Parts: sequence; C-alpha cells; structure tokens
Amino acid sequence: MTHRFEVRVYYEDTDAGGVVYHAGYLRFAERARTELLRAAGLDHRTLLERAGGQLVVRRLEADFLAPARLDELLSVETRPLAATGARVLFEQAIRSGETLLVRLAVEIAFVGRDGRPRRLPEALRRALAPSAPARPARVRP
Repeated sequence: MTHRFEVRVYYEDTDAGGVVYHAGYLRFAERARTELLRAAGLDHRTLLERAGGQLVVRRLEADFLAPARLDELLSVETRPLAATGARVLFEQAIRSGETLLVRLAVEIAFVGRDGRPRRLPEALRRALAPSAPARPARVRP
C-alpha cells in the first residue's frame, strides 16, 4: 500500500535562496503520514481519545538528493513496511515530478499518555499492515 499526498512549496518553507529548508521536508512527511491515517479511517485525536495514546517519531533517517524550490508541487509517497508491537516502520519518498528529492525511513512508536510505549491498537495495526514482507527501515543509497 502506497499513499500519495501533494504539497505546494510556499515561501515560508524556503531559505533565503528559495530552496526548501531541510526541516521543511520533515513537515511534509509528517503531513503525509497523518493523511495516510485519515484515509485509513483513523486520526490522531481518535487515537488519543479512544486508545489513550499517540504516535511519536522514534527514529528517522533522511537522504537529501536534490532541492525543492519555491512554488513547486511535490508528491510525498508513504508506504508502511511493518506494524508490530508498539511501532510502525515507514518508507517515504518526496518527489518533484519524476525527480526523487528526499528518501526517508521513519520509525514511529505508539505511546500512552504517560509517554511509555504501548502495543499498537488493533485497528491501527490492521490499517497499516503492509502487503509485502517487512524490511529494515534503512535509507538506501
């Protein structure tokens, strides 16, 4: 399952040269993961209210390959690789047209209100279960 989310590069996303600042890509990736959840019928508020927890980034690797620029329309592709225990591994790619700009490997943990890891709620695990075998969440060169 691969989810696609489009985002436009605004002035606030760029540095003085009109190039996306590195942290901007992390915001784009976060929005894409949130929209993947929403498309699966889940959202952060429901997880907090009904399951008593939230998703937090535990680990992230980013490989910056090419810059995005002001006014470009980007596509963020998100694919869950594994959903087990208290964590979900995602592979994300940010593209401008066919050009791969950034590749990310993200490990998300489900934590309770106390900040301690908790088992993924069943609905979340089912929604994010990959169709392919799990692989380590590592950025490939």
